[in-house]
Amino acid sequence: MNDIKSKPQTPATGRKIRVIGVPLDLGQSRRGVDMGPSAVRVAGLEARLEALGHIVEDGGNVSVAIAETKKEGHPRAKYLKEITATCAKEADLVLKALEQGMTPVVLGGDHSIAVGTVSGVAEFYRRQGQKIGLIWIDAHSDINTPESSPSGNVHGMPLAAILGLWPDELSKIYDFSPKVLPENTVIIGVRDIDQAEKDNIRRAGVTEVYTMRDIDERGMRTVIEEGLRAAGRGTAGYHVSLDMDWIDPEDAPGVGTPVRGGATYREAHLAMEIIADHGRMTSFEIVEVNPVIDEHNRTAMLAVELTMSAFGKKIL
Repeated sequence: MNDIKSKPQTPATGRKIRVIGVPLDLGQSRRGVDMGPSAVRVAGLEARLEALGHIVEDGGNVSVAIAETKKEGHPRAKYLKEITATCAKEADLVLKALEQGMTPVVLGGDHSIAVGTVSGVAEFYRRQGQKIGLIWIDAHSDINTPESSPSGNVHGMPLAAILGLWPDELSKIYDFSPKVLPENTVIIGVRDIDQAEKDNIRRAGVTEVYTMRDIDERGMRTVIEEGLRAAGRGTAGYHVSLDMDWIDPEDAPGVGTPVRGGATYREAHLAMEIIADHGRMTSFEIVEVNPVIDEHNRTAMLAVELTMSAFGKKIL
């Protein structure tokens, strides 16, 4: 009996995983998410993934400019130059990981890092004549542009850059845009969208948008299953971008932009478990963990637990 308990829980297909930290906080005005990668590492990410039977290598952190040493630049897109430089470096690391047969697990940082992650994944598959899907799990749609953003904070713009809604260097990493087609882009769990973002969603042609009301009425399983089908249709697989503010602040208090009424602890795990069951996830990232406003690293520990579920951890 003891021997059975001591064996690692091995998923159907163990992966080689490379962890990449991107301690970027230039995309928002509330500081602290730059410590997110460290908090998630401290919560035991590497050891717990290895206990599942995966091989894990920590690739360290991407170097990031410090806000106090830079000028914020244009007020409609603050620190855009520095964010673009960080995302370009990150994209190269993600691309290299995939080329070496490894699954990138990226730790943020604010959600603007998603442009770097998706750019690297999309470029890897583009070189093989394939495209990818995107599962964007977030309380916010992050589809503002510099013209529509009320704050000028770039962490509210990454999905717009990924979809090519604004012609800037951030959207043109590797010289192609969009990185993901709108019909393969799925937004799940949104509950805080301003009018300009609603307009941008329609302008971009993204139809697979599941709000918290959809989850309330139809259930997490139905929403996730439908979303995965859309993201996977005609693609090599899909990148999963998980903003921890998707989860209700009762369970995830330490996030960049908390909004009441999010997914429950079990709903979040169920979503990740279903993603693991489908087996088509190309890459994974968790963003917006803010230890400064967290409670005893609770949010980072939940981030690790959800990553475990996404990579095959089962209850039984």
